[in-house]
Amino acid sequence: MIDLKTIRNIGLAAHIDAGKTTTTERILYYTGKIRRMGEVDEGSATMDWMQQERERGITITSAATTSHWKKYRVNIIDTPGHVDFTVEVERSMKVLDGLIAIFCAVGGVQPQSETVWHQADKYRVPRIAFVNKMDRIGADFFRVIKQMHDKLSLVPIILQVPIVDHGGFHGVIDLVENKAYFWDEETLGAKYRVEEIPDDYREQADEYRTKMFEAIAEHDEEIFENYFARKPIPIDRIKKIIRRETITLNLVPVLCGSALKNKGVQTLLDAVIDYLPSPVEVPPVYALNPKTGKMEERKPSIDQPFSAFLFKAQTDPHMGLLNYIRVYSGEVKAGDKILVYPPERLDRVSKLLLMHANKREERPSLSVGEIGVITGLRECKTGYTLCSRKNPVTFEAMKFPEPVIYVSLEPKTKMDDVKLDKTLKQIQIEDPTFKVRTDEETSQRIISGMGELHLEIIVDRLKREFGVACNVGRPQVSYRETVTAEARAEGRFIRQTGGKGQYGVVRLSLTPGERGDGVVIENRLKEGTIPRQFVPSIEKGIREQAEVGVYWGYPVIDIKVAILDGAFHPIDSSEMSFKVAAQMAFRDAFMKGEPVLLEPIMSLEIIVPESYMGDVINDLNARKGKIIEIEANKREKIITASLALEKSFGYATDLRSVTQGHGIHTMQFSHYAPKEQKPEVQS
Repeated sequence: MIDLKTIRNIGLAAHIDAGKTTTTERILYYTGKIRRMGEVDEGSATMDWMQQERERGITITSAATTSHWKKYRVNIIDTPGHVDFTVEVERSMKVLDGLIAIFCAVGGVQPQSETVWHQADKYRVPRIAFVNKMDRIGADFFRVIKQMHDKLSLVPIILQVPIVDHGGFHGVIDLVENKAYFWDEETLGAKYRVEEIPDDYREQADEYRTKMFEAIAEHDEEIFENYFARKPIPIDRIKKIIRRETITLNLVPVLCGSALKNKGVQTLLDAVIDYLPSPVEVPPVYALNPKTGKMEERKPSIDQPFSAFLFKAQTDPHMGLLNYIRVYSGEVKAGDKILVYPPERLDRVSKLLLMHANKREERPSLSVGEIGVITGLRECKTGYTLCSRKNPVTFEAMKFPEPVIYVSLEPKTKMDDVKLDKTLKQIQIEDPTFKVRTDEETSQRIISGMGELHLEIIVDRLKREFGVACNVGRPQVSYRETVTAEARAEGRFIRQTGGKGQYGVVRLSLTPGERGDGVVIENRLKEGTIPRQFVPSIEKGIREQAEVGVYWGYPVIDIKVAILDGAFHPIDSSEMSFKVAAQMAFRDAFMKGEPVLLEPIMSLEIIVPESYMGDVINDLNARKGKIIEIEANKREKIITASLALEKSFGYATDLRSVTQGHGIHTMQFSHYAPKEQKPEVQS
């Protein structure tokens, strides 16, 4: 049986092109999992196994693997850095015990760096920071540290400082061990030397070692007393305190290196073992017992009833649906019958697998603390709970962002029509941020997602992976509607047609809500006004009307709806009558509430050589973008701006043109804002 204390469930997350996959590749090489290191730029990285990933040099889907380091088992999830695939990061965070957050030594804390950091905050994941690409021209370790403090509001504790000079990046100084590490380039970094700190770096090492002790001393009285009394402090004691404060999210250890140049990865692995938690060191999980309605604790123990969270579903052409799970308690064996929630059905486990990217290792069982794959289940979705038949529980489901862009899609031949519908359903199961609907007027299929690249990848998969060629329409913006003033209205649905009729009267008010609140419904009905059994129908009517929109035909968001009053008939009232009355009242109140159309605004970061800055700013002005900040970074300028999604289509191509290929950018959804020029009202 595996000792849970020797397991580390970790993920790697960062901004695009910060070096996550390259770092993972080195970890697999030094732990003996692979014999040859692949490279992202060559399309040979182990974890980027999809054809689209290898061609584009980016990670699209999170990939799981398992390796071993110094008698410890390290389960790793490599996540995408592009904002269009942020769902892969979100669902990975849900099941991780620890995280390596990677930062580019040149780019620093970039937009997606902040996004993944806040995702880790949301799930309270302990983490260590690795400042990568120290070999690059313009690398500045201490600038990145300052950005971490300013932009992420964290307390970084520097455990390593780089050994750099005009000749490049040579190694690191470990402040805990008080030693210098140098990697052997001839062995691709597999061998390294531990030496005394060079004299030229002794003063800097002493300065930051003092700062390290001061940071630790704030959290431990014994170290505080010993340090200021100049008593020696054992290294094991230092590591123990850093570990404790890292797990409780009080400190974030910071290391540095260059994964591409094979420097700093082994010490990063040591830090994973030393400072990130095992499954038994994270707080117990709680789940709802659907029978009793009470919350129950699930401890990380083999003796507890089986419970697992399904955090990812992936279609396999040979094995059907691969369900990625994290086992939180107990054990599941091949052939077992287990409960699946929320469908509340009984399924039989076919096979259990450990994954290494797209390669599989069959296992007789998966036990507490493990991350693996289960097959043989009927249709499952991200967020489902798998549990024991005798001890049912259901974990809290996950929420995902709504799509902001859509295109029309139709098969090139009628023969592909049925196949396309089946394939789109499969992709929807895999990707919770991908939506499909049929336009009632044109009968076209409308697919929506998180960005142009997201939809481009899906269309490419339809053609290559599933053999369905499609015609694709132009990208369209997914707008939203809301109100700017409070309004009240009454909906009366009264029909008398001989025999039983329909009778429902609903009065409600709409109030502008906070951005990001969606639709919030409050029941202010007095006892006896409307029978309780009709209230869910009123709420359903409100939500259904909000989904289809009122004035422009786009979903309604950021409003508060109060159900104020109404009337009923003891015979003619029904669920349908109150649902329709609520929709009538909602539409009427919305039109009185000074409706406004909202458009998605994108946050944009552009890194360009200074000589091209004027052209880039002129292009942004032409697109009616807003410059927020311009930061100098040695040879380059970092422009932070906001831009309406509608004006952002084709921006990547135009940026390459105006900068002759020297400019790079990242773009992610920021917020919805009122649109100045509104489209025509839908009839």
